[in-house]
Amino acid sequence: MEVMKHTSTFLRPPLLTPAADGPPLTYALVVLNQRLPWFAPVLWSHATLRVFADGGANRVYDGMPRLFPEQDPLELRRRYKPDLIRGDMDSIRPEVKEFYSNLGVKIEDMSYDQETTDLHKCVTFICDSTPKMDKSNLCILVTGALGGRFDHEAGNINVLYKFSNIRIVLLSDDCLIQLLPRTRCHEIHIQSSVVGPHCGLIPLGAPSASTTTTGLQWDLTNTRMSFGGLVSTSNIVHEERITVRSDSDLLWTISIKKDL
Repeated sequence: MEVMKHTSTFLRPPLLTPAADGPPLTYALVVLNQRLPWFAPVLWSHATLRVFADGGANRVYDGMPRLFPEQDPLELRRRYKPDLIRGDMDSIRPEVKEFYSNLGVKIEDMSYDQETTDLHKCVTFICDSTPKMDKSNLCILVTGALGGRFDHEAGNINVLYKFSNIRIVLLSDDCLIQLLPRTRCHEIHIQSSVVGPHCGLIPLGAPSASTTTTGLQWDLTNTRMSFGGLVSTSNIVHEERITVRSDSDLLWTISIKKDL
């Protein structure tokens, strides 16, 4: 079975990021309508495509000046402008919408589509914008995906399953979540300066009859996991290289350190 490799180097500034083992990833950034994490400028510096999901525009407009209080707010807002604002436009403030429109930012009102979330709409745009790219090298970073209303969180996690062939990482100030598809074996390279040590493997969507790991303090060996049974929460990273093999899609989550 093919091995899929994962790393959290996107949490480190590009100049401090070690050379990739294999083809480098191409990053896109989606900003959702939750508090902007303090490491958002680092994510921005890695991304080649940036999309604000509706009220995510408010978060950057308000949040970047708070992250850089010594700098001119107007200049910051001009610097951190997206390639696109997309969503049902029920959250973006009128003055924020006007500001980005005056900067020439394309704004797509998708209010006619009430069957998909704003994140789904943004991921679809990113995938459609990179038709010639090998999607195995695409990684979509999503800020504001966790926290706030639980139904929003569940909808964002559902997007991981809908686009299981795409690397998507949901981020908050505290942790990241990504899907480990059952069709691959997984190698997770731990950047101990930015993530860990607390981690978990969650069989959300379907039980796992057999999951095996290496590199964790409490490794799993052909272990059955399910809600109502065993779920590997509050585990600890024990080595710099974690391996995971499972007969079910799993959610991998790991804590993000506060002093990057």
